[in-house]
Amino acid sequence: MKIKMKPAGNRPVHERIGDYSEVEQTLNSEDRMLQASRCMDCGIPFCHWGCPVDNLIPEWNELLYRGDWKGASDRLHATNNFPEFTGRICPAPCEHSCVLNIGGEPVTIRENEAAIVEKAFAEGYIRPVPPPNRTGRRVAVIGSGPAGMAAADQLNKAGHTVTMFEKDEKIGGLLRFGIPDFKLNKSTIDRRLEIMMAEGLEVKTGIQVGRDISGKEIMQQYDAVCLAIGSMYPRDLSVEGRDFDGIHFAMEYLTQQNRVNDGAYVAYDRRITAEGRRVLVIGGGDTGSDCVGTAIRQKAASVTQIEILPRPPETRAADNPWPYHAKTLKTSTSHEEGCERMWGLSTVRFVGMQHRVTHAEVEEVSMEHVNGSVSAVPVAGTRRLIGADLILLAMGFLHPVYEGLLDELGVALTSRNNVRVDGHMATNLEKVFAAGDAVNGASLVVTAIASGRRVAQRIDRYLQKGGI
Repeated sequence: MKIKMKPAGNRPVHERIGDYSEVEQTLNSEDRMLQASRCMDCGIPFCHWGCPVDNLIPEWNELLYRGDWKGASDRLHATNNFPEFTGRICPAPCEHSCVLNIGGEPVTIRENEAAIVEKAFAEGYIRPVPPPNRTGRRVAVIGSGPAGMAAADQLNKAGHTVTMFEKDEKIGGLLRFGIPDFKLNKSTIDRRLEIMMAEGLEVKTGIQVGRDISGKEIMQQYDAVCLAIGSMYPRDLSVEGRDFDGIHFAMEYLTQQNRVNDGAYVAYDRRITAEGRRVLVIGGGDTGSDCVGTAIRQKAASVTQIEILPRPPETRAADNPWPYHAKTLKTSTSHEEGCERMWGLSTVRFVGMQHRVTHAEVEEVSMEHVNGSVSAVPVAGTRRLIGADLILLAMGFLHPVYEGLLDELGVALTSRNNVRVDGHMATNLEKVFAAGDAVNGASLVVTAIASGRRVAQRIDRYLQKGGI
């Protein structure tokens, strides 16, 4: 009650739009400890309930407040393998559930988390601790996003010999190639990976299982297999003019820029750039926001973002009470940098000249209940054109890419084409398990980490007992 909420804040807009360095600033240690003191150690820790990885938030906040940074780091790592990731990019459902958020000023849990892990790295508290014994069992983890990394880390710590396969040239999945550097500096991935490899994790990059090595070979060589391939099949717009030049999926755009930042060469005729162009981002989620921030840094002439859903309320609606995640208007740091946002718009078609897109025709829609479900119903007489030379489709992902490995192995899918698993996170195939977005659909990094930890526990139990 005495200490007010004090966020670390962000770098000035005029400064940060000129580079791809992280936007968020940091508080000094004394201020951070004071912010931790705001945690009330509630009798019922709703923050813990709201956290997908079950972070022991009141405990490490208390240790941080008392200046025990090592103790706080130990408690933080007890439930979260990678707090340096979640401390930077998690939307913090814990803060939405914080009791102090009833008054609109929750504990700065996410920032406290990031501060603890950064201090732990700086002071050398985080160092390689290889398992004392090896079980002799071999596990293949296919995919190196947050779910795959968490599963591999836990299984390696349990003493199994783990090989993590990644189809791209570096480890990290969408952590590395999908999330912009201004939100997550990729040195944080490299730093953690060095620790994991020093503990005995084997990493193989540039290998797509199902193409470069068959699923059959993997099944023969390993005692258990974990599928953590993500949900990479993007939602498309099947409308007139979709084949015009200048229309790209968001991930094509974001991954290319991340590779350029990493020093990769991209030929001029393959470069997707917003420089000097009118950019239209279709999709109002985090991926769309990442496109906005990237386009601004590429010196776009203008950036517009549209969303088919109606504008969210500024405050919680009556049917969205605390401690549930607040479904309110979210303004990201990218939006603050300069972007026109519109809601309740559906794309009807794309218009172009000489096979190059010049406009998107949109119309207003209202969300109405039709035959038991909510549908976007067009509003008559509202069609109009939005000028755009570069259009980025950021409407989410549908399901994992099943052509290749999943088809080869015969992995059963759900009605939504996600990987089907049972209560043990096992697929229909003996010794094959799955986790993360491949199972749950596209979700949060923190949810993927939690899923990776759970599947590792199931696989460990399977290997120890010789069956589920």
